[in-house]
Amino acid sequence: MNRALSERKYVIAAVIVLLTIIFLIKLFSIQILDTKLKISAENNSQRHVIQYPARGLIYDRKGKLLVYNQAAYDLMLVPREMDEFDTTNLASILDITIEELRDGIKLAKEHSWYKPSVFLKQMSSVTYAGLQEKLFKFPGFFVQTRILRYYPTKTAAHVLGYVGEANERLINKDSYYKSGDYTGISGLEKTYEKELRGKKGLKVYLVDVHNRIKGSYKDGAYDKAAVSGKSIVTSLDADLQGYGELLMNNKIGSIVAIEPGSGEILCSVSSPGYDPNLLVGRVRGNNYRILSKDTLEPLFNRALTAKYPPGSTFKPLEALIGLQENVLHTYTKYSCSGPSSRPIRCTHNHITPIGLTGSIEQSCNSYYWQVFKSIINNKKYENTEEAFIAWRKYMLDFGFGHKINTDLFNESSGNIPSVAFYDKYYKKGGWSALTIRSLAIGQGEILVTPVQLANYTAIVANRGKYVKPHFIKTIEDEELPDFTRQVVFAGIDSNYYKPVIEGMYEVFEGEHGTARWYKLDSIPMCGKTGTAENPHGDDHSIFIAFAPKDNPKIAISVIVENSGFGSTWAGPIATLMIEKYLTGEIKRKWVEERMIKGNLIHK
Repeated sequence: MNRALSERKYVIAAVIVLLTIIFLIKLFSIQILDTKLKISAENNSQRHVIQYPARGLIYDRKGKLLVYNQAAYDLMLVPREMDEFDTTNLASILDITIEELRDGIKLAKEHSWYKPSVFLKQMSSVTYAGLQEKLFKFPGFFVQTRILRYYPTKTAAHVLGYVGEANERLINKDSYYKSGDYTGISGLEKTYEKELRGKKGLKVYLVDVHNRIKGSYKDGAYDKAAVSGKSIVTSLDADLQGYGELLMNNKIGSIVAIEPGSGEILCSVSSPGYDPNLLVGRVRGNNYRILSKDTLEPLFNRALTAKYPPGSTFKPLEALIGLQENVLHTYTKYSCSGPSSRPIRCTHNHITPIGLTGSIEQSCNSYYWQVFKSIINNKKYENTEEAFIAWRKYMLDFGFGHKINTDLFNESSGNIPSVAFYDKYYKKGGWSALTIRSLAIGQGEILVTPVQLANYTAIVANRGKYVKPHFIKTIEDEELPDFTRQVVFAGIDSNYYKPVIEGMYEVFEGEHGTARWYKLDSIPMCGKTGTAENPHGDDHSIFIAFAPKDNPKIAISVIVENSGFGSTWAGPIATLMIEKYLTGEIKRKWVEERMIKGNLIHK
C-alpha cells in the first residue's frame, strides 16, 4: 500500500511539473514570441492616420491654373475609444444639433466599433480651429486632413468635372478606395483620375489617455509618405473659354473650337453652365439637387452630348462626296427652278443656274438635293442600297455617327441612319433618294454633336486629315496617349477641297455670302451658315468656320438653340471667337455688345 501511494505521489508530481512546463512555454510564447498582444496593447496608444495626397493640379495650355487644392478637415470617430463627454458642447462647436450628433455616433457604430469612420465631412478651417484645442475632451474623435478642389476661373465646369465620394461599386472594384474616399465623378477629373489622385501615405502617432497626439510612433519607422498626384496641362485656352461663356450668357447651346493641326480642343462651352465651385465641399449635395432640377439643364454638357440636325453646314461635305464619287465637278451647275429642283426648293434669291462655289456661298438647297440624288443614283453601284452604304461610309470617316473615343467624357455618338433603319421603315427596296431627300441638306435622321461638327470643320481646314479631338496636352512625367498624335484620313482626296474651301471663303467675302456682314478685314475666314429645323420649337442657329484660310489655327462650331438663322446669332459669335483667339482683342464692339446683351432664354 505504501508502495502504491509512493508511485501515485510521483505521478502527481510529474503531472504538476508537466503542466508547469506547458504553462511556462505558453507564457513565453505569448509574451516573447507572439507579438499580437503587444501590438494590441500598443494600438491602444496609437493612432493610424491616412495621409491623403495632394491631387494633381490642372492648367490651361498657357499655364494658367484652372484647378488647385484647398485643405479641408474630416472629423473621424472610433466608437470603441469613446467615453462620456459633453454632447452639447461638441454639437455647439460643430454647429450641428444634438440629434445629428447622436445619429452620427449611431452610424459610426454600425459601420465599425473598432475602425475609424467619418463623423463629419469637410469641416471649414474656422470650425477646425475651434475644435482643435478642445479635442482632448471628446475621446474617440480625431481630425483627418483632406483635400478639396477649387476652381479659380469659375469656367469650364463641364470639361473639368468635379470630385465626390467614391461609391460602393468603385470601392469593391478598386482596392485603392475606402469608405469616405474621394474620386473624380465627371469630366477630366474622372478621365484622368489615376494620374491625378496620387498615392496615399500613413502616419502612426502615439496618443495619451486623453486621445491627444504626443508624437510619432517609433520616430516614424512605420510612416509612409503620400505621393502627390500628377499635374496635367489641358488644351483649353482659359481666356477663350471664358469669352465664349460670356457670349453664350442667356443663351442655350454650345461652342467648340479646335486647333486643326493638333486636334487639341481650345474651348468647349456648354450653355447654360454653372460655377464648378458649387459642387465642392459640404454644399455639393444641396447644390447638385438644385442644378439637376433646373429646367434649363445646366448640368447637361451640350458640347459633347447634345444632338442636332446639322442643317446647311453639311453642304460642303455633300459637295466633297460628290466630287470624290465623280458625280459632281467644279463646272457642274444646277437650276433652282423647274422640275429638277423639286421637291427641295431654294430659300435664297440668287442667280440660277448656280455652280459649286456659289452653291456654298449662297446655301442653295436645290443644288444639294440634286448632288445628293446623283450620289445615291450613281450607276457604278448595283442599287440604291450600295450607293447609300458608300455615302454613309464617308459620313463615318468624317467622325459622324460614332463616338470619338479619346478623353471626351460621356460623349454621344450622334446618328447617321443605316440601310437597316430604312429597310425597317420603308421595307427593303421601298426607298430611294427621293424618300430620304432630307439628308441632302442635313435634316431628316442625321444628328450630330457640336464636337463632331467642329471636328468636321477641322478636317475641311486640313484638306482631309485630322487628329481626333482631345483635351490633354501634357501629363507630368508621362507619355501622352496615342490618340494625341495619330493622324486619320477622312476618305476624301485632298485635291477636291479647293473649290469647297473657296465657296466657304465666299460665305464671308462674296457679294451674296450668307455671313458677309461679319467678315474680318485682317483675317481671311471660311465658314458655312446653317439653320436646323427643330420639331420642338424655333429653328437652331448653327455656324461652322475656320481661319486663317490657308494656314488654319482654329476651327469652330457654334449652335444657339431656338434662335433662327445661322447668320443671326451663331455666325457673329463664331467670328468674335476667331477674332479673340487670333488677335487677342475685339475691334467690332457693336457685334460683341449685341451678342453679350442678347437674351434668348424664355422660361
